[in-house]
This record gives sequence, C-alpha cells and structure tokens, in this order.
Amino acid sequence: MNNPVDSKSYGDSPEVSYGNSPEVEATGGISPVDHAYDLDEKAKIADYKADAVEAENAEHKMGVLEAVREYPMASFWAFVMSFTIIMESYDVFLIGNFVALPAFKAKYGVWDAGIQEFVIVTKWQSALQVSGQLGALIGVFLAGPLTSRIGYRWATLTGLMLLNVFIFAFYFAGSLPVIFVAQLLEGLPWGIFIANAPAYCSEIVPIKLRAPATQMLQMFWAIGSIIVGAVTYRYNGVNGPSAYKIPIALQWMFPTPLAILIFCAPESPWWLVRKGRLQEAAHSVGRLGRRSRLNPSETVAMMRRVVELEKSEKEPSHIELFKGTDLYRTLIVCGVYLAQNLTGNLIANQAVYFFEQAGVSVNTAFALGLITSALQMIFVMLSWILTTYFGRRTIYLWGSAFNTFLLVMLGVAASVPVTKGTPAATASSLAQASLGLIISVLFTLGPAPASWVIIGETSAIRLRPLTTGMGRASYYIVEIPCIFLGSYMLNPTGGNLGGKCGYVWGATGFLCLVTAYFYLPEMKGLSYREIDIMFKRKVPARKWKETTLDIQDDE
Repeated sequence: MNNPVDSKSYGDSPEVSYGNSPEVEATGGISPVDHAYDLDEKAKIADYKADAVEAENAEHKMGVLEAVREYPMASFWAFVMSFTIIMESYDVFLIGNFVALPAFKAKYGVWDAGIQEFVIVTKWQSALQVSGQLGALIGVFLAGPLTSRIGYRWATLTGLMLLNVFIFAFYFAGSLPVIFVAQLLEGLPWGIFIANAPAYCSEIVPIKLRAPATQMLQMFWAIGSIIVGAVTYRYNGVNGPSAYKIPIALQWMFPTPLAILIFCAPESPWWLVRKGRLQEAAHSVGRLGRRSRLNPSETVAMMRRVVELEKSEKEPSHIELFKGTDLYRTLIVCGVYLAQNLTGNLIANQAVYFFEQAGVSVNTAFALGLITSALQMIFVMLSWILTTYFGRRTIYLWGSAFNTFLLVMLGVAASVPVTKGTPAATASSLAQASLGLIISVLFTLGPAPASWVIIGETSAIRLRPLTTGMGRASYYIVEIPCIFLGSYMLNPTGGNLGGKCGYVWGATGFLCLVTAYFYLPEMKGLSYREIDIMFKRKVPARKWKETTLDIQDDE
C-alpha cells in the first residue's frame, strides 16, 4: 500500500488502494468511482434545479386570470376546502343569535324584571359562546400531527364524519350544560378544518392565486353568517322549540356532501413531496391544472427544491415552531390570528345582540345582522381586487388603522348623554348601530381577508400544518376571555356598556396595529423559496418589499 490514508473499501470487495495514481491525482485525490458518483449526483441536482427555476419563473410571469385558466381545478378544490369553514361560522353565529332569539331565551333564560323579558344570564351566555372554541382549541392541536401523518384529505374527512355524529348531541340537548358539551364536541372537527383549510388552499394554487384562494375562507365565514341570519330572522317570531331546533338541524346539510367532494380531491402536492412521493405529487399537480399546458415534473422540481431547503432528519414537531427563524414565522401567524379578536371582530360575531343593546328593536336587530353578513360577503369579494394591486402588509396596516379609528368613534357616539325615549336617544342608537355595521363590514375588506393570506403563506412548508394549528390555537386562547369580556360589556346584567365597548377594542386594536407595523413583512408575489430565504437572511420586515433575490439563490 502506498498510502493507507487514501485507501477506500467498497462493500465486501478487497481493500483497493489508489495511492497516488494518475487517475486519483486527476480528480483531486478522489477515487474514480467516487468521482463518477459525485458527478452523477451533481448532474441530477442540476437537472431538477433547472426544472425548478423554470417552474418558478413561469409562476412569477403568470397574471391572475392566466393562473385561473392554467389551474382551474386548483381554484375549484380550494373553493371546496374553504367551504368547510362554513360549519364553524354557522355555529358560532347561531349561538350568537340564539342569545337574542325570543323562543331560545324563553326556554333557557331567566326573567329580567328591569327590562320585562327573558335573558340568558351572563355566565351561560359566555359559556355557550366559548364552548365551541374550547373544543376547536383541542382540535387545532390534534390537526397538526394528524395532517402531517395522514395528509389534508384524510384529516378533513375524519373531521367531517365526526361532526355528523356530534350534531346529534346538540339537536337533542335539553339543557344549557348539555348544549355546552355538544358545542365542545363540535369544536373538535372545527379545529381540524380551520387549521387545514388555509394551508391546503395556499399549497395547491400558484403564486398569483394564493391571495384569492385563502381569502375565500373569509367569504365562506360570511356566507355561514348569512345562512344563520336568514334562518334566525325567519324563525324570530316563532314560539316553541322549532324556532331553534330547525336551525340546529340545518347543520346536517354540510358534512356529507363535503365529505364526498373532499374524498375526490387531490392531496396537496407539497405534502406528497415532503413525504418523498414524487410520482403521486406529479399526478396531483396534473389534476390541479390543464395537463396540455403544464409540465408537472417541473412544478414538482420547484416543490422539491423548497423542501430540500427546509430538509431535516426529524419528524415535524411543535417544539420546532419555537426555534430559530421558525419562531418569528410562528409569532407572525399567531399575532395575525389573535389580532382578529382584538380589533372589533367580536362585534361582528355578536352583531344581532350588539344591535339590540345599542337600542334598536328585535326585528330590526335581526335584519341588520342579515344585512351585515351580506355586505361582508360582498366586501370580501372586493378584497380580491385590493390584493391584486396592493400588498398584504399595506392592506392589513391601513385597514387596521381605519378600523381602530371607527371603534373609538363608536365609543364617542355611545358616550353622548341622552334621555331615554327622546329623538336624541333614537339618533344615538342609530349612530351606534350604523358604526357597528360599518366596523363589521370594513373588517372583511381589509384586515380579515389579508390575515388569511398572511397565515397561509408565512410558515415553512415542512411545518405548515403545525404552524396554522398553533396560530389558530392562539386565536382561541385570546378569543375565550374576550368573549367573556365582550358579553359582560354588552349584557344588561353585566357592564351594560353598549357602544362604549368601542373604547376597549379601539385600544387593543391600536396595540395590534403598532406591532404589525414593526414585525409584519410584505410577502406579495414571493415564491415559497424566496420567503424561506428572506426569513433565513433575517431581512427586517419593512425592508422586504425593496429586497430582491436571484432565481439561483438557495440560501
């Protein structure tokens, strides 16, 4: 042996020494076999990277309408997955409307001699409204590991089948404690839906469709409230159990048809690439777009490039969400989620009850609630136009600022001293009701839809199911005490603040606005590779828009 250090053993073959042979010297001291292997590997990497670059460039060049034409089924399946949000929205608004529904109050409320009508006592009003959120809080923590293991499709199907069963408990509940437990159980699948929907929608569409696809979640939230508003308005004057039993039973019209559609949906190709199932990922991409115009292998190569950037030997875990740059990404998702509860969103969720406490009649309150929901849906559609021309950060900051201003104005309108029964009192009530309606509607034009886009695209691909679940968990953790606070502030047997609650939500909204200004980056038009690199380079949030990356950059 000339030099034992340069010796290399291959399998069970005899030890072969290359010493300082011309072949070894020509390849820089590497054996011919190793040299050929390295060249082959580099060629493979170069091949798929070239495809990845081609696919990413193609997505960057696409316009919104072109993206819809190229990926028609991606838009459809994002629509279907977003539809699952209707079920949580329906139930949240249903409970919010039940506390103002005469037949429900007569069955489960107590007589208030002061206002000469039945009311649901404050503690049960709050308990009913947080019960579903408590279940959903558990559900979102289950959703991350479950989805990481079995995929978006099967996790969502599991939730839909469970929901069918849990609706029975709600329908046959005979007391407020049983309704509380039923709502808690229904919340479990809600947690799965709300954690998976924004992640799935953002993963199956090209860059230019990420905003419209994830904003559909807010639209379906509004549609759920419209259905509830129409149903409860119809049964507002009905005496007897059917006034609330029928709205509960209508929940069954959603899970089974959705389960059939979700069963037929393709799995997220990003999830398949993470699992190393590249052929299935290519097939899934083919199902999402027009086969005649797409090259699924290039799209899969683009996904593989990003997955390789985030590669780890460990299985994704919640602990990783709080390490390194993933901590910053997790905090953005959590911050945007919890801000929804601190910027007046609860006024929208309790719109009918808010209108009643603002001094308008019961029928007018239900009518205004229905009008609010319809306008919310329209304004979400208008937000699609906004996100085409403006960035997520811009829309979120300006929308939050205007929302905070209106909340303070609501408090001012409620603070004007008036004598009950006078024209001034009527004017004050109408002013508060109008401001409450405007706040609820404009929230769905700016901050709300923009937040869904931010939630869908901020997290690392590898940790996305866990991050969206953790973000929604923060939403529920903040929402639960806020519901108690909101109910107390509005309830005649509690704080009886009415529109003065605008001061409280205006203050918390301002804190959220300042935080977002310093820490929320602009991700409009960036691929997931570019977003990964920007976070790894620790580019300040306010500098993202002016920072450019080379298409060849991998770090």
